[in-house]
Amino acid sequence: MTDYLTAHPEIHTIRIAACDLNGQPRGKRLPARFAGKAEQGGTRFPMSVLNLDIWGDDIENSPLVFASGDPDGTLHPTERGYVPMPWLDAPSALLPVWMSHDDGTPFAGDPRHALAAVQDRYKARGLTPVVATELEFYLIDDSGDELRVPASPRSGKRRLGADTLSLRTLDAFDGFFTELYDACEAMDIPADAAISESGWGQFEINLMHQDDALKAADDAWLFKMLVHGLARKHGFAASFMAKPYPDYAGNGMHTHFSVLDNDGNNIFDDGTARGSDDLLAAVAGCLRAIPASGLIFAPHGNSYDRMVPGAHAPTSICWAYENRTAAVRVPGGSPKARRIEHRVAGGDINPYLMLAAVLGAALTGIEDALTPPDPITGNAYDLDLPQMPDSWQAAIAELETSTVMHRILPQQLIENLILTKRQEATKYAQLERADQIALYLDTV
Repeated sequence: MTDYLTAHPEIHTIRIAACDLNGQPRGKRLPARFAGKAEQGGTRFPMSVLNLDIWGDDIENSPLVFASGDPDGTLHPTERGYVPMPWLDAPSALLPVWMSHDDGTPFAGDPRHALAAVQDRYKARGLTPVVATELEFYLIDDSGDELRVPASPRSGKRRLGADTLSLRTLDAFDGFFTELYDACEAMDIPADAAISESGWGQFEINLMHQDDALKAADDAWLFKMLVHGLARKHGFAASFMAKPYPDYAGNGMHTHFSVLDNDGNNIFDDGTARGSDDLLAAVAGCLRAIPASGLIFAPHGNSYDRMVPGAHAPTSICWAYENRTAAVRVPGGSPKARRIEHRVAGGDINPYLMLAAVLGAALTGIEDALTPPDPITGNAYDLDLPQMPDSWQAAIAELETSTVMHRILPQQLIENLILTKRQEATKYAQLERADQIALYLDTV
């Protein structure tokens, strides 16, 4: 990896960062000349750092802090290696790392290790998930008391209205999107199509499918950092928070996935529009785990503002063919490309936990040979269907009593997440609306 720094002598500082439970990068800044030590011997910081609340505070009564003496973990580079940080003024590079105990065993509170364990379970069955993500975000002028659509850098005017799939809206911010795509190429993030969405100043960018779920999560995590940073460089904010505006559509993060066997065959394809029994079992597994996964798909106080009927976010636990009102959708097209679209998660999620929950749920469905209920037709909002957790407290309770999530995530991570969200919910309830928005605008 030092070859990267040799090839880029302009880089004088590096950041070493791991992903905490809230998806926040936590780590250190180092002069580039000391990078070799971090690469070879790893770096150290407290295990509790991967389990801070959204404000960056310790979790009260956490077993990782005073009860255990707040011990260090060791962090080693992930397979990603260095990536540039083009949103910073000075040439800099980021080295993603993940945490282990001193004996080399993975730290169970690290969300990247949780996803790696799910991927390993697929490999043990001779299977490989192929994953793509779709990330929605808003560009926002937050310079005043009220959030507004940024003025177009081209015309100086504000487009006050939804403009779905508008080239004009994309072109108004062409400088930002051009720099964003250049940065994605430099960071090896497979950014595909960009579209304008239904909210004022809302956009979506798809990241291409790939047969490495860890890289897909890395890409999403790095992409969110990049969009946040570049937007500030251009004079406005970018936010993936679930519902920055009460009256406009929220931000989602949909994921598409199929599963290949050792011969490269899509196990969801049976040559028909129905899909295979494995497809139906995976759908059933996803549906079964939605209530207990609610805290992962909607991890913050603002997340539940998005989960309301008629707001382009699913609220019912159901599935369908080619129906975007359902939580789990099976898109049409060639049977060879048969896949599942999981539509529940907001843009404010931790990508590692979200993919671990989705892929892990699908695998439990395949393992148990589940059969889903009949697919719905029509508008899911108008049907009498089981509902997702509709509040933070309900989602916490569902995870705490779940049995299926203990097959997907480590016990320690589940306990840490519950403690974290209880602390955040207490503090969040004391904030005014403006402070709640400010809390999440740049963080998630």
